[in-house]
Amino acid sequence: MYKGGIMKSRLSLARLASLLAPAVIALWLVAGAGSASALGGSGWLRLAHLSPNTPAVDVYLYSFGDAKALLVVHHVAYGTVSGYQRLPSGEYTVAMRGAGASASTPPVISATVDIHAGAAYTVAGMGPAKGLRLEVIQDRLRTPRGKALVRIIQASLVQHKVTIKAGRHLLVKGLPFAAVSSYRAVSPGTWAVRATGQTEHTSASITLSAGTIHTIVVLDDPGHLTLDDIVDAAGSKVAPAGAPATGLGGTAPRPGPSDLRWLVLIGGGLLLGLFGASRAARPVGAHTLGRRRPPSVT
Repeated sequence: MYKGGIMKSRLSLARLASLLAPAVIALWLVAGAGSASALGGSGWLRLAHLSPNTPAVDVYLYSFGDAKALLVVHHVAYGTVSGYQRLPSGEYTVAMRGAGASASTPPVISATVDIHAGAAYTVAGMGPAKGLRLEVIQDRLRTPRGKALVRIIQASLVQHKVTIKAGRHLLVKGLPFAAVSSYRAVSPGTWAVRATGQTEHTSASITLSAGTIHTIVVLDDPGHLTLDDIVDAAGSKVAPAGAPATGLGGTAPRPGPSDLRWLVLIGGGLLLGLFGASRAARPVGAHTLGRRRPPSVT
């Protein structure tokens, strides 16, 4: 009776395996086809509007050569820097249209960005309205041990050149409008960061912790300069700060198709494991291994 029960169990498991194996293979192939773009890994992208006299815009992100937008960020005003969006590596097009303009109208400006695996980028509208351009800026994600990294984006049109100091340490001298400084390594601490232009100046107390990377943006506020401190990355994370959850305008990234392939593989492995267990006796007790509010997005 006991042997007969085992034989029936083996037959039923074998039959189950023969029926489900084609489905497992089919799901694997479908998932594999959908994940081709993810094989090269993923990077991160964020958007910024840093042109003082350019009105608000709608920003579109396209996979290169695809006319259908992956996402649209609405009414991006001057001084806005979005969160990061995780994207499969590859080529993308960023296009700006006037806020509220039809998606079919020609963009005011566009640029192509090539996203490499493990890298992060900021695509910023910079310069005056008549000379508006999209600048692709590569962001750093790692710091020297025990240090913080700081760079400056000069987005003040009123003050054409700005000098920035952290305490007595000079970060950059005479940085012109629409320019981006290189990163500077600084000791951790809370610093009095001071920006001085030809006719205006401003200061802010900014905490620079070890292992953090900061972009300080110099902006025009009516009647005076202002500093916007943005934490690009923190701690030992490879991903930019907030990248997994915030996205562009607070949308969480969707699970990649590659995750489906792993789920299918695990399911198929469990199935085969059950079938194998019925064919080979196992001893009892055997071990088993086991800042500014982001704009809305559509």
